[in-house]
Amino acid sequence: MDKKHAMLIEAITEYDKGDPKRIHHLLKVHNLAATIGVMEGLDSETQDILESAAILHDIGIHLSEKKYGSSNGKYQEIEGPDEAKRVLEQQGGFTQKEIDRICFLIGHHHTYNKIDGPDYQILVEADFLVNLYEDQCSAHAIEAAGKNIFKTQTGLRLLRDMYAQNAYHELTKGGRRSEH
Repeated sequence: MDKKHAMLIEAITEYDKGDPKRIHHLLKVHNLAATIGVMEGLDSETQDILESAAILHDIGIHLSEKKYGSSNGKYQEIEGPDEAKRVLEQQGGFTQKEIDRICFLIGHHHTYNKIDGPDYQILVEADFLVNLYEDQCSAHAIEAAGKNIFKTQTGLRLLRDMYAQNAYHELTKGGRRSEH
């Protein structure tokens, strides 16, 4: 990890102070996004934007809960970009073009039908990989995400490897393994 992203993690950890669930979530999403981006061969600029967006992707949650009484993804997309822009400008080291793209990704990370680039696709996949676990999704939901959301080879591999046992357990209603 480079210093810029380490400092951004420090900043968002302070921003989310006292909320370890959300902090752990963003750390997992960042790590998976970074892994998928590297394995998919992103150029350094796109990788940098992806990792920054992954760190800040849920920055709108607290404000959404305060304003709307909900952490719904659509509210996060409304409130997140301005909060992220403020943090990125305070942090420094980001061009306006980078800030604009990072804020765009944050403002769309729960919109799955308008994905316009590999950074966007990978951010969505990384968030799904974490949310499927944290939300204890069913084997059916995992399979649907694999068919409808995941596009990268690395993301699909991670999905299969992470959830193979959970899906198998769900499908066998009790985890009995057959010897097929």
